[in-house]
Amino acid sequence: MKWATVVGARPQFIKAASLSRAIARRNERALRNRQRASEKRIEEVLIHTGQHYDYLMDRVFFEELEIPEPDYHLGVGSASHGRQTARMLEGLEEVLEKERPDLVIVYGDTNSTLAGALAAAKLHLPVVHVEAGLRSYNRNMPEEINRVLTDHLSTFLFCPTETSVRNLKKEGIQDGGARVVTKVGDVMYDSILHYSRRADAKATVLRDLGFEPEASGKGSDSTSCDYYLATLHRAENTDDRKRLLSILSALDEMAKRVPVILPLHPRTEKRIEAYGLTFKTRRLTVIQPVSYLNMLKLEKHARAILTDSGGVQKEAFWLGVPCLTLREETEWVETVQRRGNLLVGADKERILEGVQSIEKRRFLKSRTSMEKGNASARIVETLLSARLNKP
Repeated sequence: MKWATVVGARPQFIKAASLSRAIARRNERALRNRQRASEKRIEEVLIHTGQHYDYLMDRVFFEELEIPEPDYHLGVGSASHGRQTARMLEGLEEVLEKERPDLVIVYGDTNSTLAGALAAAKLHLPVVHVEAGLRSYNRNMPEEINRVLTDHLSTFLFCPTETSVRNLKKEGIQDGGARVVTKVGDVMYDSILHYSRRADAKATVLRDLGFEPEASGKGSDSTSCDYYLATLHRAENTDDRKRLLSILSALDEMAKRVPVILPLHPRTEKRIEAYGLTFKTRRLTVIQPVSYLNMLKLEKHARAILTDSGGVQKEAFWLGVPCLTLREETEWVETVQRRGNLLVGADKERILEGVQSIEKRRFLKSRTSMEKGNASARIVETLLSARLNKP
């Protein structure tokens, strides 16, 4: 049987790596049990749209996560949302017509996700959406449009949380009939479990930046350094000069007391230059985007994390690190409900108040993860047991 996987951006590389490992483990079992006719090998066809193409946003992830070379690389690159999605759709349709896979797997909420779902649906191929059902209910976010449309095109909807299952039900999408809707957990947590120790052993970013973790007395895994970590890339923040200036001003203010490390996303860098903005303190350390292992290490040892990234919010929660989200809403409502995450938007004063809340330990009382680390295996087994009607 043949499964096509569509990726294009760094969060998708991480998720796809988890599922690819689960597929490989299942193929190894099938090889050992080859006398059983039902144990068919899964052939995974990996299609990279080229949405992220810079080495630090793309190539390093394939090397570090040991992801196989893509079978197809569409080389789409940067463009407006409509133009980029259209180019992806054209390239994906050609590849899918040639390969005729049994199903097409897409991840998350990027333009690559939507293009993969559209191309597959128009060819009557089952769409598998990993990380289905997330909602911010903010239609100004392009990611929200992508995830809503993808869910409505999908045959298999693998949800990370009970909330995401309920969100789908509100829209008339539920398990039964031609659709499979199920909570499987989060494939990114699978990656945390798999790569966390490797990050501690191999990632050099803290040493390179002159920070060394100090034991907190709670065990060897509970160490922290005296810095805040910030990430910033969402269009709602970077494409609005007032919001971007307010966030950067807050980071500048924070850095007067405690160093701030900011791996700078290419989009954010371009907007800072275009708006003529500058950083005012040397204690705000601006670095290039980092690899996944280095990012895990930065997250794990940070005093706190400020971010507008959904993935970083989750990773902070799982690692037990306080998080301030630079948005007015989040798809990952559980992180807020369990007091591991605080929404502060882009207002400078709210951000600084959030930092004060962290310093005074006014929240973050419970950060217990409900994950089991077997989401990828559950997805593979569910797909294998399904009856696929391939045209």
